[in-house]
Amino acid sequence: MQANRPGAVAAPAPPLVPTVLAVWLSVFRPCFTAPVWRHVLVLVAGAVLAPGKRTVTQALRVMGLSDEPGFSRYHEVLNRARWDARALARRLLLHVLDRLLPAGPVVIGIDDTIERRWGARISARGIYRDPVRSSKGHFVKTSGLRWLSLMVIVPIPWAARQWALPFLTILAPSARWSQARGKRHKTLTALARQAILQTRRWLPNRMLIFVGDNGFAALDLLAVVRRHVCMITRLRLDANLFKPARARRPGQRGRTPLKGRPLPKLKAVLNNPKTTWTTVIVSQWYGDQQRTLQTATGTAVWYHSGLPPVPIRWVLVRDPLGEHEPQAFLSTDLDAAPETILQWFVSRWRVETTFQEARAHLGVETQRQWSDLAILRTTPALLGLFSLITIWASELAQGQGGMLRCHAAAWYQKKDPTFSDAIAAVRRVLWWSPLDYSMSRTRVDTVVMPLRLLKRFLETLSLAA
Repeated sequence: MQANRPGAVAAPAPPLVPTVLAVWLSVFRPCFTAPVWRHVLVLVAGAVLAPGKRTVTQALRVMGLSDEPGFSRYHEVLNRARWDARALARRLLLHVLDRLLPAGPVVIGIDDTIERRWGARISARGIYRDPVRSSKGHFVKTSGLRWLSLMVIVPIPWAARQWALPFLTILAPSARWSQARGKRHKTLTALARQAILQTRRWLPNRMLIFVGDNGFAALDLLAVVRRHVCMITRLRLDANLFKPARARRPGQRGRTPLKGRPLPKLKAVLNNPKTTWTTVIVSQWYGDQQRTLQTATGTAVWYHSGLPPVPIRWVLVRDPLGEHEPQAFLSTDLDAAPETILQWFVSRWRVETTFQEARAHLGVETQRQWSDLAILRTTPALLGLFSLITIWASELAQGQGGMLRCHAAAWYQKKDPTFSDAIAAVRRVLWWSPLDYSMSRTRVDTVVMPLRLLKRFLETLSLAA
């Protein structure tokens, strides 16, 4: 071994990832130190290029680093390195809006999902109702991690529809986890309240509309966030609705009333022949391009004993064809039009599509981390990668190279690209980089057999036959 000469400069190591990926991810560079950033680039490239499972080792294999002795450094990016996931979520949200929705109201879908995981070391897991396998008459339980995800819903021109792009995903631990650590258990609505107010601080100058399912139709949640954002959720047909309370008179004694006289239940409004119905046309209603519906609307105060009252606009919807059951929705914006409320709520269904695509193409539920910090970071990172790939594909769609193409089949007809086409386009860009990922790597343990030895071996085989 030769000693290094004074003043000698070591040859720079060849880059492991294409330059284009470093440019795409440059918005997140200030959140990491230089050593961690180099490892982050490798993991992101491996997560995009890897088929099947999205483990750290799988990412290293696809990047040609299966013989890397320092592989533990890549694991430490998730289970030990110091970086702020909330700062990354803020940068991702601003990056998505800057590229895809620079102005106008921002519609954000909020929903929870179950990541099916087993293992004694996964302390935050619980037993939950499986929303995919369960139905009204069939209850299925599953073991896993519960996540609360916020996704900004933006139009994607090349896909001819709106997509839900995740930017903030929060772990909702089980009650058993909180009890074992002596902590106060935070319900899903409590976590949703914190996430909504945090997003409001990130976007102080934009109109925010949060759209959730009936799990977020909670009076304690709506009472806190309605002064900051507009909230759209489902509403029970038997909800207790009242007229607004009268103004307090001068010299009036006693407590200020919280509500006025009761109003009929929405179920009674639905069956009342005197109800005035208005015809509206809503696009993407249960998968249809356009659907003619009948709506009735009004304002009221939703109140339940022991909870704060919430002024709402309710919208009652029925299908003239009778194919779908009547439904009710609420908005904390009393001036919103019924058709606008319905369009906002319909856009929430893109959240379910995002969860499905992330499982199919980004390997969500296939990661194998068991440390608490790695679990907190991995699933939000994979969901955030869905948003990044969509942004990168949008840039490729605007270019002249024709990288974004719609891949159809005889059994799968489609007119517009989907996420599978988007990730395929990004992979092609990475494969065709100067690093040449598309070629098989040369192995150093190849043995060249002499020609005379090969002839002798073939002669032996022929005599044995």
